[in-house]
Amino acid sequence: MAHPPQIRIPATYMRGGTSKGVFFRLQDLPEAAQQPGEARDRLLLRVIGSPDPYGKHTDGMGGATSSTSKTVILSKSDSPDHDVDYLFGQVSIDTAFVDWSGNCGNLSAAVGPFAISNGLVDPARIPENGHAVVRIWQANIGKTIVARVPMVNGQVQETGDFELDGVTFPAAEIPVEFMDPADGEGAMFPTGNPVDDLDVPGVGTLRATLINAGIPTVFVNAGDIGYTGTELQDAINGDPKALQMFETIRAHGALRMGLIKDVAEAAQRQHTPKVAFVAGPADYAASSGKQVKAADIDLLVRALSMGKLHHAMMGTAAVAIGAAAAVPGTLVNLAAGGGERQSVHFGHPSGTLRVGAEAAQENGEWAVKKAVMSRSARVLMEGWVRVPGDCF
Repeated sequence: MAHPPQIRIPATYMRGGTSKGVFFRLQDLPEAAQQPGEARDRLLLRVIGSPDPYGKHTDGMGGATSSTSKTVILSKSDSPDHDVDYLFGQVSIDTAFVDWSGNCGNLSAAVGPFAISNGLVDPARIPENGHAVVRIWQANIGKTIVARVPMVNGQVQETGDFELDGVTFPAAEIPVEFMDPADGEGAMFPTGNPVDDLDVPGVGTLRATLINAGIPTVFVNAGDIGYTGTELQDAINGDPKALQMFETIRAHGALRMGLIKDVAEAAQRQHTPKVAFVAGPADYAASSGKQVKAADIDLLVRALSMGKLHHAMMGTAAVAIGAAAAVPGTLVNLAAGGGERQSVHFGHPSGTLRVGAEAAQENGEWAVKKAVMSRSARVLMEGWVRVPGDCF
């Protein structure tokens, strides 16, 4: 029996922040996959190696975690105010599903370098030395991101001494600004409140901060669900009951935020919202063995992505943390000690991260104009990815 041969598609495998994914130029995709729809989803699933009942991604480019099962499609922007359009697809590991409902903040740091190196930015906007300011249109959520990419002798500078907890080796620092990060067109607090009572069947009534900033996120207090905030991945991911509890919290948070109309819909919206738990500062040993001291941080945060505790912190969730910390009275703000602040330094499973955000009240509602954090990015491999010609 004859089978169609494999085809090859130009692609780049990149790390951005604490994530990595397969990057494509829109124009390089097969014609059928250049438009949103089933063909595109099937192609990206096959590239990553999903769905994989073994949960290993042995037959694809994915890394079998939420941080490493990602795809990015970039194109030159038609807008005079932006250089590149950025579309992010979070690929499910064990189901045939690509979630387009949110952004990846970590991979946002890799968009600028890729766009410059692949001819998607006007050469007149790229300095020989210094920083190239790349204006990114985040197409999933309709927001602007500004990346400041270091340049040396006309080339993207990837190597450097900037250390990022959750990433093994140092690299060049890329400051990333998330402009007006409230997700979509709705209010930053969809319920209108910095804290709500969230009824979760089988769990109870939890105090929760429901916020749309960076990515829709449900924050709860660690102590209210039996945790301390110092937990590492094994403490959560090895406990099926805990994972089910978090998914139930996430689903009912999504319902309360108006993201879904029925809790059953949460299964088809795995990427958003995120669910996280917070606590006041405490000493703990990070996953690398690094000792984190309570005196060096403002609070502890642990967040789940695609049903598992994240090994570090999602970039978009870090934006949500910064935004929530800047608003007096949220659970994040209270865990950090309360009051007004323009930045927060928090502990996560791999270490610590600082994120800045400025909040102000406008017409009685809180708004954040910009959230800022530093990440790094690096090309891991470039060339072609191969897939069976009949997979999409």
